[in-house]
Amino acid sequence: MKTSMKNFLLSISSLFMFACFGGKKVYTVDESTKEKLTTMEDVKSIYDFKVETISGDTLDLATLKGKKVLIVNTASKCGLTPQFEQLEALYQQYKDQNFVIIGFPSNDFMGQDPGTNEEIAEFCQLNYGVSFPMMAKVVVKGKDKHPLYQYLTEKAHNQIDDFDIEWNFQKFLINGNGTIDKVVSPRTLPNTPEIIDWIKA
Repeated sequence: MKTSMKNFLLSISSLFMFACFGGKKVYTVDESTKEKLTTMEDVKSIYDFKVETISGDTLDLATLKGKKVLIVNTASKCGLTPQFEQLEALYQQYKDQNFVIIGFPSNDFMGQDPGTNEEIAEFCQLNYGVSFPMMAKVVVKGKDKHPLYQYLTEKAHNQIDDFDIEWNFQKFLINGNGTIDKVVSPRTLPNTPEIIDWIKA
């Protein structure tokens, strides 16, 4: 009973805090910036990184060249956790169209993903049937954030802009060149037309 009440309060707290966040729902990189990135030398992309999967293997992101990639930081005890269901549906619908979702569990927001990698994997499978690639738990903000998230969130690395991770389930839409096309706020659902139109384009 205590655990259920704690989870309920965490969900309410996260939704309250989240409702206070301002800013755009979707940030879109302008075409001139994307064109500039294609002509610059030594521009980083997600293909420069290798990440650990939730089962302990290594995923070289360079193997995803040419695919559109949705990168999302996830949590198991968040008011937004039901987005797993829509993420999985999106993956099932478009995974054969050069599209993939990569989930990164994170415990950075109110301790809403405290479990081990094994516990997180079991939770995602049992509750939402998640089959898209899930990575090992990472830090997505602060001085200890994972190198991939340094790239995603810091202009010094991505050559686009600085992006704060507002909450769990923030989405980075990566184009076929491995650079950022859009940054989608946590409260924007995975099946929003802007994301679907981006996948289809």
